[in-house]
Amino acid sequence: LSMCSKLCYAIGGAPNQVAGSAASFFLQIYLLDIAHITPFHASLVLFIGKASGAVTDPVAGFFISKSRWTKIGRLMPWVLACTPFTIVSYFFMWYLPPFVSGRVAWYLTFHCLFQALTTLFQVPYSALTMFLSTDQKDRDSATAYRMTMEVLGTLIGAALQGQIVASAHVSPHCTVNPSVNTTHSWHDPPSIPDPSDPLSHQVIYMIAAGVIAGVYLLGIVVLFLGVKERDDPYALNSDRAIPFCKGLALTMKHGPYVKLTASFLLISTAVQLEQGNFVLFCTHAAGLRNHFQYLVVTILVSAAVSVPFWQKFLQRFGKKCAACGIS
Repeated sequence: LSMCSKLCYAIGGAPNQVAGSAASFFLQIYLLDIAHITPFHASLVLFIGKASGAVTDPVAGFFISKSRWTKIGRLMPWVLACTPFTIVSYFFMWYLPPFVSGRVAWYLTFHCLFQALTTLFQVPYSALTMFLSTDQKDRDSATAYRMTMEVLGTLIGAALQGQIVASAHVSPHCTVNPSVNTTHSWHDPPSIPDPSDPLSHQVIYMIAAGVIAGVYLLGIVVLFLGVKERDDPYALNSDRAIPFCKGLALTMKHGPYVKLTASFLLISTAVQLEQGNFVLFCTHAAGLRNHFQYLVVTILVSAAVSVPFWQKFLQRFGKKCAACGIS
């Protein structure tokens, strides 16, 4: 498996992380400050959207396992087919509809669609690792490329979204009154949109959504052109194949796997709570409305550069011991 193929495979998964990172950090503050829906309804939109993604996961696995082989593979058609719908749902998730009474239903619908479609993308994309090569070392190497690109995608998503939409959340005390100050000098604050004008803020968010939609298109084109799915010649050919639901039940009866999954659920929940509330906290509690985008990037950069250190750490102390110690 060439380095180019592994790199193309890794780039194909980055858009999901870019969009997911942008939504995790900034969707809640968008719903509250721009869409002006109540905090209860905003939390409802976020919770039901995440739940729809969780439900889609095993459903996607069931239907993908029933798929037949095509000229471009068995998994690749799923990745290609759901990408246009993912882009559309993501774009409308940041759109401010002209009506007010039905906004909660609007954002709930498109957030659920986006979460479900990203899951439908991620399941076959992750499984594609097993169909890139028959060599285990190649698969491990491709996984390392993918994980690295996903970390970079998370960083890029938060950085892009943060830098573009920051002006929609700056403090209203920084605006310049043109009738008082008509001269321009080095100490004049920068010109920003009128905080009372939701349309200008909406345009900013639509620009950010368009940029990330472009990242989606670029990633899927690179994945399709640079990666060839191969059937596994070592797959078991048996008349006694285990049905999907029975296999899932057997998996969930394996104690260590259930404990690992439960711990991952709790850790990922904590991370998502932090992501969802950090920008909100910086804006409304800590008085850092004009600087939150830099704080988000600082956190993610520190996470990215520490990956090699933690890799050495777990090699020295073991995965389980390192995980407990880090916690």
